[in-house]
Amino acid sequence: MGGERIIDLGGTPHFWRNFPHKVHVTVVNLPGSFDPSQADGLDNVVCLAGNACNMSNFEDKSFDICFSNSVIEHVGGPPNERAFAGEARRLSERYWVQTPSIWFPVEAHTYVPFWWFLPAPVKRFLRNRWSRILPEWNEMIEGTTVILYKDFARMFPDAEIWTERFLLLPKSYVAFRKQ
Repeated sequence: MGGERIIDLGGTPHFWRNFPHKVHVTVVNLPGSFDPSQADGLDNVVCLAGNACNMSNFEDKSFDICFSNSVIEHVGGPPNERAFAGEARRLSERYWVQTPSIWFPVEAHTYVPFWWFLPAPVKRFLRNRWSRILPEWNEMIEGTTVILYKDFARMFPDAEIWTERFLLLPKSYVAFRKQ
């Protein structure tokens, strides 16, 4: 491994700081999502503001690998999730896209046990409280959806779906295509 062109949809340059291989990374995230100084000293990382659901500024198969870690559930619901998946598949023949599992007992963003199964009034109460204390974080939580395994697999029909487990419980799903 070395020299590959990787696009990281929704990531940060900091993630790539200690990557052990010499690769060329294009990080795409929404404007204001990260401090560009995170890329200081990373001559192999380019940061771009953009929307990962519409990457029309790149041609098909522009990259060797498309990578995205726990982003697809933040793009605004099923139509945008399908667009995101389509762009990941279009940008590269090889990809790795991860999303948390609804069946893991601790929700990955809120750290609240069984978050997806709480009654709506309880979630509303917690979000109202969070909105006063941590408004930006609460906004991220409100924009997060859960993607079921079957829906995730449907978005990536040419991929293998790997279930990451912790103590035998499904922690996340990864759609990956090696080529």
